Amino acid sequence: LAGTVPEEPRCTVERADASLTYSLFLQRFAFSRPVILGGVTDNSAFRALCTRDKLLAAFGPFPVRLSTANTYSYRKVDVPFQEYVEHLLKPQDPARLGSDTLYFFGDNNFTEWGPLFQRYVPPPFRIPGTSPAYSFGVAGSGSGVPFHWHGPGFSEVIFGRKRWFLYPPDKTPHFHPNETTLAWLQHTYPTLPPAQRPLECTLRPGEVLYFPDRWWHATLNLDTSVFISTFLG
Repeated sequence: LAGTVPEEPRCTVERADASLTYSLFLQRFAFSRPVILGGVTDNSAFRALCTRDKLLAAFGPFPVRLSTANTYSYRKVDVPFQEYVEHLLKPQDPARLGSDTLYFFGDNNFTEWGPLFQRYVPPPFRIPGTSPAYSFGVAGSGSGVPFHWHGPGFSEVIFGRKRWFLYPPDKTPHFHPNETTLAWLQHTYPTLPPAQRPLECTLRPGEVLYFPDRWWHATLNLDTSVFISTFLG
């Protein structure tokens, strides 16, 4: 399945480049709509530390906490990072439910992963009254998190491509909480009239998506992907 999950026909999320000022970010996006930021940071040094070989050498024996790939992610499983990469990091099985799909995204032990995060250059914008927390993940082709919402944040792709689907807080998407994003894309998405489709776009390495508070979003890794989010809590 690797490489067979499609990108969207047309990106419908607004884009901005390094000319975007902090005041314009606050005025146009921070509290109202998502935006894809390009060229606002240089994480080439961080990316060099996130290759398969470098991550296995640094973190192979350490446990990582996997979550189920459903909206609520109740079940957690701890395995050594090397076991996850070598045995569980596979393309998503379209027939598996979210509760049967384990996914490494964000339950990071900061004692162990802290030195890596110190090399990450976060986006230069903040929401007043919030502080950042990092969430790092590695996932296979076709995997992802189905629709959910939380506070505002940024998400950057380090390797691979990640497709995003977003709805504003007042438009609850139609989905089953235990259906994977891949199953939703295959079964529900084609039935949606154009007016009911989400904002969507595919992020590539070096691109950062900002999503405002309480916006619904689902993700789909189109390739084996490495990514990091900055949650503003």
